[in-house]
Amino acid sequence: MENQEQQLSIELTPEIAEGVYSNLAVISHSNSEFVVDFIRIMPGTPKANVKSRIILTPEHAKRLLFALQDNVAKFEKQNGKIRIGETPTNSPFPMGFGGGEA
Repeated sequence: MENQEQQLSIELTPEIAEGVYSNLAVISHSNSEFVVDFIRIMPGTPKANVKSRIILTPEHAKRLLFALQDNVAKFEKQNGKIRIGETPTNSPFPMGFGGGEA
């Protein structure tokens, strides 16, 4: 018998191809799964909705971690270091979003 490479055909519908913008991810886990909630928060709005939830096995979560590390390294090699702005440590909101300070 010949060894044939198995190919995976991945289909991307137009709706999914549009993507969902997220500027916050909340990650939680149990002994059998990781849950990643992607959230969009807007300045001055006290409520934010989860836009997408992805549930992964621990093995796939680690594979995702490695894939993200690899892609960030490739991005930075082409475009320069990604800077992460400082957020006050006592702020419950990332990136300075939050309460109605003017």
